[in-house]
Amino acid sequence: MSRTLALVALVLITIVGCGSTAPAGAPAPSTGTGATAAGALPVTMTHKYGSTTIPAAPKRVVTVGLVEQDALLALGIVPVATTEWFGGHPGAIGPWAKDKLGSAAVPQVLKDTGSGPQFEKIAALKPDLILGLYSGLTQEQYTTLSKIAPTVAQPKEYIDFGIPWDELTRKVGVAAGKPAEGDALVKQIEARFAQVQKDNPAFKGATALMATVYEGYFVFGSQDSRSRLLGSLGFQLPTGLDQAIGDKFGANISRERLDLVDTGVIVWSVADIAKGQAELHGDTVYNKLKVVKEGREVFLQENTPQGDAVAFLTVLSLPYVLDSLVPKLAAAVDGDPATKVS
Repeated sequence: MSRTLALVALVLITIVGCGSTAPAGAPAPSTGTGATAAGALPVTMTHKYGSTTIPAAPKRVVTVGLVEQDALLALGIVPVATTEWFGGHPGAIGPWAKDKLGSAAVPQVLKDTGSGPQFEKIAALKPDLILGLYSGLTQEQYTTLSKIAPTVAQPKEYIDFGIPWDELTRKVGVAAGKPAEGDALVKQIEARFAQVQKDNPAFKGATALMATVYEGYFVFGSQDSRSRLLGSLGFQLPTGLDQAIGDKFGANISRERLDLVDTGVIVWSVADIAKGQAELHGDTVYNKLKVVKEGREVFLQENTPQGDAVAFLTVLSLPYVLDSLVPKLAAAVDGDPATKVS
């Protein structure tokens, strides 16, 4: 379940030395459109492992975080390499972001197979900036990467893989020397959220959560981006959910605590909608919940643009999420059990 439990690397591998020029065959540098803001660089950014100074506008950006490529593309910057999370998309660029890539070279895709970033491949790309904002970098991994190029690790204010989409977008803007552009991108999405709340007053104060059938019932807490999405739409998490989850982005709950998912609406992420519904509704405890009886379930299928976009949740995927998910949520909370949620 790669999109739910992001890999946290534990083992380091040896780094090869690197020179000062890009290797033959490597993707060409790209700074996209729009000049760096005057006085925006150099800039020093703080993170979990200290601070990093970015001296000039980056031209060869590598992302070891899992979603930073979307913020870069939104700013007109094509990374030379990305780290794949799920989906198998060329360049690890989701369908919601392909238009921003345009005719630029598709980034090289790096993988984290459980032993950490692919340090040798990263070094060979001669990056001038490495972004790991949405990551679980260890101190050792950060130290190794920072010997290759200035590296911005995950913020200390959140759990690993826990930075919100808006802060990530703004931080990428700062790192790229385009802080005003990053802020403008965030404000555009915030305006969309405000309009959704205005158009759907039933969302305000209603309880909701997101869950998946991973080793039983896996629910996402307040530190996860999916729960933050619901909060931005006006929903609130069920009382007691975070206490049951602890200091993690999500956790499995027992059948004895299924009262926690008996909410105004529950959004399920499943591998197959028909099979997922059958599995859930075959549980006599779950099937008796009011949220089930009143038809307030929303099902999203993984490995589809909609399912993938909800897991990714970036400045580029959010418009697609809002267009596709909001009508389902509205149907689920309209107070009529007969309303079919598509």
